[in-house]
Amino acid sequence: MKIIVWIEFSHGKVKSASLEALGSARTLAESASGEVIAVLCGPGAGQAASSMVTAGAHRIVTIEGESLSNSHVDAIATEVAQLATAESASMLFASATSVGKEVIALTAGSLGTAVAADCISISHEGDAYCIERPVYAGKAILRQKVVSDPAVISLRPNYGKQVEREAATVTDQQSTADSVLKRTGFIEGSAAKMELTEAEIIVSGGRGLKKPENFALLESLADLLGGAVGASRVVVDAGWRPHSDQVGQTGKTVSPKLYIAVGISGAIQHLAGMSSSRTIVAINKDAAAPIFQVATYGIVGDLFEVIPRLESELKAVLQ
Repeated sequence: MKIIVWIEFSHGKVKSASLEALGSARTLAESASGEVIAVLCGPGAGQAASSMVTAGAHRIVTIEGESLSNSHVDAIATEVAQLATAESASMLFASATSVGKEVIALTAGSLGTAVAADCISISHEGDAYCIERPVYAGKAILRQKVVSDPAVISLRPNYGKQVEREAATVTDQQSTADSVLKRTGFIEGSAAKMELTEAEIIVSGGRGLKKPENFALLESLADLLGGAVGASRVVVDAGWRPHSDQVGQTGKTVSPKLYIAVGISGAIQHLAGMSSSRTIVAINKDAAAPIFQVATYGIVGDLFEVIPRLESELKAVLQ
């Protein structure tokens, strides 16, 4: 058994979600005497690969080429599919980030197979591989056997575990793929801003904050906790926050260790994007808000009183 893992990186740094996917692949390979091959595509792939030689891969393949930037996902998918074919890979993994979802879907299309999407676990049972993934907005967990060949799987961030193993061998290649996409513009986020899908702590705000300036309360709390700031769709649609901050069915699906929902009622579309969080703290003055149905802990009260007091208490403990 050979498992190909596509590794996402930015600014020379490998995404932690990809290292989790790599760790899951290595754990699975060890249960079935398999081999794990990590592939990094794009400018700076070699530099990024040097930071992850002990992260679980048996081999690392770097493919350089300007056509392999993250905005040209079709070219990346072509290279990954070609590598999978050349190696006769039985499985392909990628993290279910916004870019990862595109790459893995296009790769599966090139290989004529299907995707088991947004999985939270995968195991080797006899001759079969079984996956688990949330369905119905996180209200149930679906358990399935993977029968497609090769099996193409995307893994939800913050569910896998990074591993450390012996150093991998690294092979460098040059890309032969061309992109049919034409870049008309590119707006890149700050390298310093933590991505929601990788954050272990997220403080999200909704319409209860009343105006965009009040998100400063959440930014201060998130900075104290070392987390990121998210938002509900209604405030994103109102222009209070960028779409990159949106959590929900039409935004990002997140699974942090701690999710603090502030002034968010808990519409089903929002719950679909965060209900798999390990611990959920809801702060809302409406005791009947749906968010309390999925919350681990709930605080019924005025967020403008609760957040400053919560931050004050946390500072006494953390600083």
